Amino acid sequence: MNAIFVTATGTDIGKTFVTAGLIRALRAQGRSVSALKPVISGLDIDAIETSDTGILLQAMERLITPETIAGLSPWRFRAPLSPDMAAARENRVIDFAELITFCRKAIAAADGTLFIEGVGGAMVPLDARHTVLDWIAALEIPALLVAGTYLGTISHTLTALAALTSRGVAVRAIVLNESENSPVPVAETMGTIGRFAPAVPITAIPRGDDSTALQAAFGQLCAHVE
Repeated sequence: MNAIFVTATGTDIGKTFVTAGLIRALRAQGRSVSALKPVISGLDIDAIETSDTGILLQAMERLITPETIAGLSPWRFRAPLSPDMAAARENRVIDFAELITFCRKAIAAADGTLFIEGVGGAMVPLDARHTVLDWIAALEIPALLVAGTYLGTISHTLTALAALTSRGVAVRAIVLNESENSPVPVAETMGTIGRFAPAVPITAIPRGDDSTALQAAFGQLCAHVE
């Protein structure tokens, strides 16, 4: 069993894209892999196939049904807000202890690699008292930190990394998912982050339709999740 939490510096950075890419890359290697997206906000059930939950189910080659949706994402909210706010809009609250128990049971039952994808960034509130960081720390599993290459990402990445490591979370790798209109070459951003985080491997995921480059990037990233 190998459980890894996929978190990010913020929302819409590419957690699901990275998680789905890793699932496909590991499956291509003949390895057993599964994923959970326990909490999701902004879910439009009429567009489930393009939702984070739908994308992960398709990466695992599982049918999209009410049962598989519920099994992958038990806490689902309609409003595209932080989970605490989205839950409040529906007069609901995320039970943090129940969330942790759900994840721990999945970890214990997992065969091979299990990815647990978070929601939003590492410091997004889940309820009145807990953030995603509290969730990761409670599970006591390592994390992948997904970041972009937009202007400001260096500060955001190093801040998120500091928050994770301050709680004892082992960061297996930083994944730079190339942003549209990056202000500088990705290699330059990698180099700068690397100077301040020399112990953490950094992998860049390129934009575009170059399948060879994408396969190479995800192949490199697979080595950090073993």
